[in-house]
Amino acid sequence: MNTTDLSAPDPGTAGPAAVEPTAVEPTAVEPTSGEPTAADLGRLRERYRAERDRRIRPDGTAQYRRTTGEFGFYADDPWSPPVAREPVRDTVDALVVGGGFGGLVAAARLRDAGLERIRVVDTAGDFGGTWYWNRYPGIACDIESSIYLPLLEETGGMPTRRYPPGEEIRAHARAIGERHDLHRDALFGTEVTGLDWDGDTDRWQARTDHGDEIAARYVVLSSGPFNRPKLPGIPGIETFAGHTFHTSRWDYDYTGGDATGGLDRIGDRTIAVIGTGATAIQCVPHLAEGAKHLYVVQRTPSTVDVRDDAAYDADWWASLEPGWQRRRREDFLNLVNMLPPEHGGQGVADRWTDIAPVRGAVRYARTRGTETLSEALEIADAEKMDEIRARVDAVVDDPATAAALKPWYRQMCKRPTFSDRYLQTFNRPDVTLLDTGGQGVERITPRGPVVGGTEYPVDAIVFATGFELGADPATRAGVDIRGRDGRTLASAWADGLSTLHGWVSRGFPNLFHVGALQNAASVNFAHVLEEQATHIAAVVAAARRRGRPVVEPTAEAERDWVRTIRERAVDGHAFLAECTPGYYNFEGRPRRRNEQFGGGPVEFHRILREWRDGSLDDVLGGAG
Repeated sequence: MNTTDLSAPDPGTAGPAAVEPTAVEPTAVEPTSGEPTAADLGRLRERYRAERDRRIRPDGTAQYRRTTGEFGFYADDPWSPPVAREPVRDTVDALVVGGGFGGLVAAARLRDAGLERIRVVDTAGDFGGTWYWNRYPGIACDIESSIYLPLLEETGGMPTRRYPPGEEIRAHARAIGERHDLHRDALFGTEVTGLDWDGDTDRWQARTDHGDEIAARYVVLSSGPFNRPKLPGIPGIETFAGHTFHTSRWDYDYTGGDATGGLDRIGDRTIAVIGTGATAIQCVPHLAEGAKHLYVVQRTPSTVDVRDDAAYDADWWASLEPGWQRRRREDFLNLVNMLPPEHGGQGVADRWTDIAPVRGAVRYARTRGTETLSEALEIADAEKMDEIRARVDAVVDDPATAAALKPWYRQMCKRPTFSDRYLQTFNRPDVTLLDTGGQGVERITPRGPVVGGTEYPVDAIVFATGFELGADPATRAGVDIRGRDGRTLASAWADGLSTLHGWVSRGFPNLFHVGALQNAASVNFAHVLEEQATHIAAVVAAARRRGRPVVEPTAEAERDWVRTIRERAVDGHAFLAECTPGYYNFEGRPRRRNEQFGGGPVEFHRILREWRDGSLDDVLGGAG
């Protein structure tokens, strides 16, 4: 989870068209035949830089606004009615903030570690996290389900497809909750507003927006990276007289249909969708099928590779031997991190294992001594992106539309997308691409968006504009956290993150973080979350065996890990600075400090396993 003076075409008769950008076109770069030469790469860099420059905005991430206030579709839960209840006042073993996959696997592993009272709190009406909120038509996984779905081997069952729909994934989240009896103490439709450490009882005192007061031995923060939708700060956005909603709060009362499509209430309506990231790639084909006319408003095109979905074979699934999910996950992790598989080909070979960095690593190994790694990566990237742009030409009939849909940046500047329907949609006579030349929508009037000086009257605007990213888990969760001596987590991290292995921080005992903090990420984020949950539960189990009420890193252990992060950090600033603006590089302003472990997830997971096999004195004070 993911804006010339031309007259508006007649929705009833116009063919697909692209609004030409107002900026001067950069020098054309033709696809290379054979391997790109140094001159080819030089021209490509110039083209990429020109495309970046035309999209850079002085306001950076400030160009977005929160979906609050007059945009009530964020405040309300369209999937579950509010439930009136009396405030809860009790004591639990663990409080888990967030009911997405991170919180679920953490709670499940803590249950396995022997904790009885585990209270999961989430603003949603059930488990699922981003899969609870996002129910737009076409929503599906883009990581193969056999390695994506957490605890799949334990819960049993076979996914219907390699890339199953959101409803199936949400059902899996509920199944995890049921298997580990997590619904029993869950508080849904509830937001934790404050956490205070009580040194007298060695517990966290939690407050919620329902007046709950909960004392918890352990707290797990797992608010997730996709929990707060954002809107573009387009002038006049609040004046639009038609209907609006964000894709994460899809309004089926307005569109009809469901997540499988069939949007049968908009056949007489003209719709604009703003945004062309991973979400739009999935929902645009369904909007096109349902609407009288669809405008797709684009600032920057995505890379759209082949999806190649298919149903699973039941006989093959039944043949998998115990431990298969771990082996397949580890092999996939190795492949996408440019390492050979460990388990004799158990890994998943899909388009993620064919992304430019993987190709570059293979090339580097093959040409070692004649090319540097940087050179091999750039050449492989150029070849991959040539293929992606060539696919646009092969699929999209109208040359102007095809030209506007071609991405001009290195592949990992943005999250890759995969679809066998999105590009084909622009061959419909009732679909128009409004390419803004990288500038975004100029303004919105009561009638509709203005692009290139032209107003496009529409009945509704769908915002496929993504989520607020980059904040620490406490900020994302909206929780006021105060540790020892009343010190806030925000002040403790004011000069930079300071953790041990990304999951625990000195001064905030028994407060565990699940997510991307001074650890190592992966495109298969669910795998990372499960590794983190396993780690936390193992330490909690050891603390309980030793009779230690507090898990807190020593100053030395935390300092050593922060030093490791700094020393091992991969300096991706130069790469990201050359990228077209997006959430990967904070809209063209990449952060100077990289807080992720530079050795990658394979090495990081090994470090955690070896550390767990040690004394654990770094967090348990050496008690025997």
